[in-house]
Amino acid sequence: MWEYLYIGFFIISFLISLFLTYLFGKIAKKFDIVSFPSERRIHKKPTPLLGGLGIFFSFLIVISAGIISVRFGFIPEFVERYIEGIYSVLPKLITIIAGSILVIFFGLIDDSYELKPFPKLLFQLFTATIIFISGIRISFFISNIFISYLITVFWIVFMMNSFNLLDNMDGLAGGVAFITGLILFIFAYEMHQLFVATILSVFLGSILGFLFHNFHPAKIFMGECGSSFIGYFLGIISIVLTYYKYEESKNFLPVFIPLIVFSVPFFDTFSVIFIRLKRGYSIFKADKNHLSHRLVSIGMTQKQAVLFIYLLTLTTGINALILKNLNIYGGIGILIEVCLILGLVGILEFFGRSKIEKTDNSN
Repeated sequence: MWEYLYIGFFIISFLISLFLTYLFGKIAKKFDIVSFPSERRIHKKPTPLLGGLGIFFSFLIVISAGIISVRFGFIPEFVERYIEGIYSVLPKLITIIAGSILVIFFGLIDDSYELKPFPKLLFQLFTATIIFISGIRISFFISNIFISYLITVFWIVFMMNSFNLLDNMDGLAGGVAFITGLILFIFAYEMHQLFVATILSVFLGSILGFLFHNFHPAKIFMGECGSSFIGYFLGIISIVLTYYKYEESKNFLPVFIPLIVFSVPFFDTFSVIFIRLKRGYSIFKADKNHLSHRLVSIGMTQKQAVLFIYLLTLTTGINALILKNLNIYGGIGILIEVCLILGLVGILEFFGRSKIEKTDNSN
């Protein structure tokens, strides 16, 4: 019966997101909150931001309606026997929502005024600290609360920045968020994490509604508020699924699931940082050295590059679903396979660029 609930939440959040994204696009144009073409941006015409508000508010509306329904007893009969468990997780869910409101607020300021990197980092650290204090933390193998704090905060901040960096081409960050969120949803469903799966179904519907307006050629961008919210939410939900209730007596391989699921955004982040440092640039300086840009530089169109990254995300991330059923050797094999796939992409990129550079030099 829970399957019907997931489908219902997904469809409702999709429809709300579809409408709200269109509405916020109109609002962004009216108040001139747009992204203008520049040397470091690939789009050719001014495009409204605030698409992230469509994602967030559709998510918030459906989740809030669910909480109100539970509070006043408007729930299906098969859910009633889980009511005690629902009440036990509500405080943390409310904390996550409160943190997401902060993320959206500061993201909106950044979309309007383009904040400097340091204030953005301070805000991210503050938000991640709130989540840690609420009790959602990475604690496997760790008894020292200070080390647990550092790892938890680093994970959430890194996820936010990875999706910020990934949001560099039409449909890219939203599509990758949908694929990775879907893999986490399947994992939650298989592990009978009913409430997490329900929240993820709402998130997936909200993302898909936005993507209808964002896929190339994009009519609206998600902006800083959208990419930060996506990274924040997926970072926290991955903690809840694989780190939060880790038990040493069980197979420890699932703790590597987020590293596999998000391997493509991480590959993009680390490769961009490496290229910037190698060229003597600040790691905070925006440029066109992301994976998507590099694929375009070797001959792909924007749409082809985005679809390639979708397939790459699915190819690497889907391995996470079998990790919990493997022994240590099988798990190591999966990790090696993911690294090899990303390594092959890097090799193809390198030789593709080298060939183009030789052709340009000969002309």
